[in-house]
Amino acid sequence: MSRFSLPLTLMTASALAFMAVGSSVAADGNDGNGAWFVPKTAQPSAPAASHHHAAPAAAPAPAAVPDMAGLDDGGDAGAPDGEGQQQAAPVLPLPSVPSSPAVPKEDAPPPVVLGLISVQGVMQLSTAAQEMQQVLGERRDRLARAVQKEEGAWREEQQKLQVQARTLTSDQLQLRVRHLQERRAKDQRDFSNKARIIQEAYQVAFHQIERVLEQRDGIIAKVAAAHGMNLVLHAEQAVLHVDGQDITEEVADRLNKVLPHVFIPDDGVDPEVLAKSGKMPTTADEERLMNQAAPQQPAEAPAQAKGSILRRQK
Repeated sequence: MSRFSLPLTLMTASALAFMAVGSSVAADGNDGNGAWFVPKTAQPSAPAASHHHAAPAAAPAPAAVPDMAGLDDGGDAGAPDGEGQQQAAPVLPLPSVPSSPAVPKEDAPPPVVLGLISVQGVMQLSTAAQEMQQVLGERRDRLARAVQKEEGAWREEQQKLQVQARTLTSDQLQLRVRHLQERRAKDQRDFSNKARIIQEAYQVAFHQIERVLEQRDGIIAKVAAAHGMNLVLHAEQAVLHVDGQDITEEVADRLNKVLPHVFIPDDGVDPEVLAKSGKMPTTADEERLMNQAAPQQPAEAPAQAKGSILRRQK
């Protein structure tokens, strides 16, 4: 499903670092204490896994082909590196390729009418985005405080055990250590799950803004069409522009009228469980709903209006 070139910029412009909590479950270290799940503000976290797309592992470099020159006659087989003569490029087959047929002349594209938009500026002016940041930011901060409190309690218990170790039998010590490890593992699972719930609640809220802005008949497309614009770029790409080309404030104003608030799952409500409840459509239904919402066009017409060339990306 094609999309405007906005989702990644929107995600950056939201300025809501929820991945800090979701990615702060670190792997156990090699020391006796092990790593601890803390928010990014308290301890560096492991790189967050993408909610979005991990980069594929780099392919291993091909093994170097040994220089076989000189092995047949034994002349240069024992020569040190760099002393052999440079080998001439081999002569290889050159299969014929078909020639490209002539392309008939067609109509030139319409003249460009340029518009600019700052997605970050839209998000800063959006009342829905401000609400999302405030509500979910408070949840994130509460979770961070709970993590730090439990971390302190766990380390206090660990220190007590180290002091009492001399007075305990081997079996007693192993039992206490196992209980402490089980407590840490449970805390990590619980905090990781709570961080996921906050992150997914953010995605639910943010995606509402994203859809209203960038769907086919969304605010950006309508504002651009109202001004006769057929190419809209990010304002950050422009060094110079004239008055009337920047539609940031107009888009933000219309966004506040259309979507002054967003739905945010209640605190502690798992968005995945909510999706399975059947109370509302889910992301699995999104493409079907967007196709239903798209205006019906004649069979011979392209899916996108000819005059609209808003740049899209997958």
